[in-house]
Amino acid sequence: MSDTVIMPRPQAHPLAGRTMTGAQMIVQVIADEGVSAIFGYSGGAILPTYDAVSLHNEAQRLAGGREVPLIVPANEQGAGFMAAGYARSSGRVGVAIVTSGPGATNTVTPIRDSMADSVPIVVICGQVPTAAIGSDAFQEAPVASIMGSVAKHVFLVTDPTKLEATVRTAFEIARTGRPGPVVIDVPKDVQNWQGEFRGEGTLPIPGYRRRMDDSSACALDEAGAARFFDLLGASRRPLIYAGGGVTNGSAAGALREFARAFDLPVVTTLMGIGAMDTTDPLCMRMLGMHGAAFANYAVEDCDFLITVGARFDDRVAGVPQRFAAKARAIAHLDIDRAEINKVKRVQWSHVGPLREALAALTAAGRRLGARTDNAAWRAELAELRRVHAMNYDRESPLIQPYYVIEEIARLTHGEAIVSTGVGQHQMWAAQYCEFREPRLWLTSGSMGTMGFGLPAAIGAQVANPDRLVIDIDGDASVRMNIGELETATTYGLPVKVVVLNNFGDGMVKQWQKLFFKGRLSASDKSLHKKDFVRAAQADGFEYAVRLDRKADVPRVVREFLEFRGPAFLEVIIDPDAGVYPMVGPGQSYDKMITGDFIAARSAPPPDAVAPDSSEMF
Repeated sequence: MSDTVIMPRPQAHPLAGRTMTGAQMIVQVIADEGVSAIFGYSGGAILPTYDAVSLHNEAQRLAGGREVPLIVPANEQGAGFMAAGYARSSGRVGVAIVTSGPGATNTVTPIRDSMADSVPIVVICGQVPTAAIGSDAFQEAPVASIMGSVAKHVFLVTDPTKLEATVRTAFEIARTGRPGPVVIDVPKDVQNWQGEFRGEGTLPIPGYRRRMDDSSACALDEAGAARFFDLLGASRRPLIYAGGGVTNGSAAGALREFARAFDLPVVTTLMGIGAMDTTDPLCMRMLGMHGAAFANYAVEDCDFLITVGARFDDRVAGVPQRFAAKARAIAHLDIDRAEINKVKRVQWSHVGPLREALAALTAAGRRLGARTDNAAWRAELAELRRVHAMNYDRESPLIQPYYVIEEIARLTHGEAIVSTGVGQHQMWAAQYCEFREPRLWLTSGSMGTMGFGLPAAIGAQVANPDRLVIDIDGDASVRMNIGELETATTYGLPVKVVVLNNFGDGMVKQWQKLFFKGRLSASDKSLHKKDFVRAAQADGFEYAVRLDRKADVPRVVREFLEFRGPAFLEVIIDPDAGVYPMVGPGQSYDKMITGDFIAARSAPPPDAVAPDSSEMF
């Protein structure tokens, strides 16, 4: 008998060989990629593709197939953030389709936001016909030039025969390696072109694929693992510092197994929240500028820092040379080689997919018989957590924002998807919410984009129709994209929107009180006339309530969360509530300000030190 194995030929795409327009090819590839919804706003230069979406869904309805719903936002920025919320919460590539000119430029902010937080989205922009490019035609914008500086990659499709392969390649680039946004600029004549649909094929991008192959093949060897466990064995206070790369790399399960196998406590960055179950005894919560005091003290005390998918950014390591100063060694695992030794010198590193690297470390440690005795260290951390626990003025007659978020956390058991805008409410949610799983925490980290929360929640609800999705927002941040309230009701999305109203830009006011002698320049909104409840009612919210009595908090929060359908809750909070702890920009953790209700390990600085001109916000 012959031992030759005959492999089955790959099955051809059922539509291969069919004549399609370029627009139909775009939509078919999107459907083939498993995208379950598209977010976008139409316009002249993208009309052929919008028509193709309609034709595709009509054909699917007749055939009993899967449609790709089109969610139309109030503006294109909302579409970009919806695609990002879809991607962040599901791990799948989000898609936005917009028209040329202002349609495209309105997506610059969500594209940059997705690049900064490593979020995979594909944005397809209509463009003026090929022959008109460069003529300042109606609604023309130099998309490739604009987006090239903010996206992971940009394609301008001028050869229609390459359109189908380009769309597939965009998805490949968006999701692989360090994820990010990819933009495809498609002239109107390319959308209208007719040609043969191949049903397969991508563009030749040998340099990129070689880097991806090299990264995937970079397995942790025995010698590297042995060096790591030598460092771990010599330590008495090891600590994992986990960032957003853990979630982006689908490595949360591997991280948890690794931490539990060797009894390693974990602190997370803002973007890493949920990588470790926040209720797990090993989880020491968030570190950094507004991290828990006990988390920051744990970093100060550790002697071996194991950095996983994090980048020592300025919100965490304000003074890099003083960050984890007692650590005799630092290890760093990341998918991006550029992050190794970029900010902080490390003694051990590995570049490659985090899930595989952590699994390999766990297996190697077990083979090597690695043992850790962290009982004394764990006891120290438990005492830090007890003495320096998060706290606030629980006797205040005013509604404290922390109390509201504690109630939300108590009722949702760490199982809800929570998105936020940017500001004080974002930090309060990070500090007081619970997250049992990854991809439940959606926030704009690196860019800090106000207006992110509401559209991101809508995108997450579309991606996760059976989950409770809550946007915890601020009165200033929600204003930025408040038009998306109508999007939630238009599509019957049961998003829960809570606005913590302190009548202004709370975080800016906090900084102005600390560093600018209380001059509230342009940040006090107490005289503004917005009636948020009426605005929500006007946009179709059947449940729209203002909460202004502390005694009503438990009852109203429960009613709000249990309401079937979209719900809106405005909470009038203490306007002077602050975010504590706080480490000033360019300051080390020993200068941490803990406020009046969180115990500091040492006397706080007598006065907040104003940042100099070289320091960031």
